[in-house]
Amino acid sequence: MSKTPSRPSAGATVGATGSPSLFASRVGEPLASRLRPRTLDEYIGQRHLLGVGMPLRESLSRGVVDSMVFWGPPGVGKTTLARLLAQSADAAFVAFSAVSDGVARVREVVAEAERRRDSGRGTILFVDEIHRFNRAQQDAFLPHVEAGTVVLIGATTENPSFALTGALLSRVRVLVLNPIAAGDLEGLITLALADDARGLGARHLAIADDARQLLAEQADGDARRTLGLLEAAAALVDDGTTMERAHIEAAVQHRVPHYDKSGEGHFNLISALHKALRGSDPQGALYWLARMIEGGEDPRYIARRMVRMAMEDVGLADPQALTMAMSAAEAYERLGSPEGDLALAEAAVYLATAPKSARVYNAWTAALEAARHSPAAPVPMHLRNAPTGLMKELGYGAGYQYAHSVPDAFIPQSYLPDALEGATFYEPGPFGFERDIAKRLAWWAQRRNRPADSDTSGGEPD
Repeated sequence: MSKTPSRPSAGATVGATGSPSLFASRVGEPLASRLRPRTLDEYIGQRHLLGVGMPLRESLSRGVVDSMVFWGPPGVGKTTLARLLAQSADAAFVAFSAVSDGVARVREVVAEAERRRDSGRGTILFVDEIHRFNRAQQDAFLPHVEAGTVVLIGATTENPSFALTGALLSRVRVLVLNPIAAGDLEGLITLALADDARGLGARHLAIADDARQLLAEQADGDARRTLGLLEAAAALVDDGTTMERAHIEAAVQHRVPHYDKSGEGHFNLISALHKALRGSDPQGALYWLARMIEGGEDPRYIARRMVRMAMEDVGLADPQALTMAMSAAEAYERLGSPEGDLALAEAAVYLATAPKSARVYNAWTAALEAARHSPAAPVPMHLRNAPTGLMKELGYGAGYQYAHSVPDAFIPQSYLPDALEGATFYEPGPFGFERDIAKRLAWWAQRRNRPADSDTSGGEPD
C-alpha cells in the first residue's frame, strides 16, 4: 500500500506509454482499491524482497522479471506487486482466473503473447490462487514459460510444496510475502485519512492514537482489511470529527482468526500445540489450543491428537496422562462446546506439566523394525502352546516355567526368538513413574544373573 499521497489527474491515470494505467480509479470503488499503490515506491512491506540490495529489487533495477510465485496470507500485496512488476518491466499484464479460465484460455493468452513478443513487448501472466489449478492445468503453462513466451507470476495462500507440481516449482522462484507490520499499517491509516484524491482527506477526519493502534492490531497484517475496517469506522462518524476506539470496535465486531482447517495453517497450529506440550510449556499449549478452537477447528480432532501426545511424549513417565487425555475426549463428546473446551484445556495443562518420556514410542519403533527384519524367526519351543498330545511329544511347551509357581512371580527365562536373544527395545527414562520401572527392571536383571542354585525368594525392591 501507499507510503505518500499521490494525487492523480481527473479521469484515468495514463502510463508512460500513453495507455490507460493498470491502476486507473473508478467511481464508487472501495478505499482499499483506490489506495492501491501505483509505483514500487508507494508499496509498503516486504522489505526483505524490495529493500535496497534485496533480490527482487536488484532484478527490477536490471529490467529483469523472472517467473515466480508469491506465497503469503491475504492482503499483503501479492496482486499489487505483480501489477507493479509488469509496469516496471513495461510488459502487458494479463490476469488469469483459476476459477473461470481453462486450458483453452491458456492458448489464447499464448497467441496474444507471441504477437506482443514479435513487436518487442513481453507478457506477464498473473495467475491468482494458482493452487486451485489441477496438475494438467499447471502443466499447460510449462512449455510457454520455458520458451519465454510469457513470464508466469502466481499468487497463493497455500504452501507451494503441496499445492504446485514439482515440474512447475522447478521453473519458478518462490518468494514469501509476510504480513505487514503494525507500524506500516498505522502509516497507511494516516495516509488514507490525509489523501484528498484517493483517500478520506476530503472528510477531514482524525483518529485517536489508541484507535489507530487497535485498528492496526485487528487487521492481522492485512492492508486490505485495514482499509476496509477504516472505511467502515469512518461511516459511523460525521465529517470533521475524531474516530475513537469504540468506533473501531464497532467496525470490527468480531475478529475472525486466520485459520484454514484443511491447509497449512491447520498443520502449523497443531504442530505448535504438540511442540508446546512436548516442551513442557503450559502457557504455549493453552495459547495454541485457544487459537485452534477460536479458528473453528474440530475439538474432536484436537482431542485425538492429545491422546496421541499422551502416548508419544509422556508415555510411562506418567501413565495417568493417557487416562487424562481419554477422559478429556469423552468429556467433550458429552458436553460439546464451550463447556467441553475446558476439559481439553485441563488435559493440555496436564500433558504440558507431566514428566516426559518417548521411551515406549522409541521401543515400539525398534520392535517393529526388528519384526520386519526377522519376520520368520521361529517361536522358541518353551513358549509354544501344546494343546494336543502330538504337540507335547514334539516338544511344544517343554521347559516353560510358570512365573506364579514361585513367591515373587519371576523365573528367569528367555522370551525372544533365538536370533534376537539379548535384544533390548525398551529402556525406561529417569523421570516420573519410569524411575520405578527402571528399579524393577534392574531387580529382574539381577535375578537373571544369579547362580541357578541360589535362593529365588524375596520381594521386589523398594
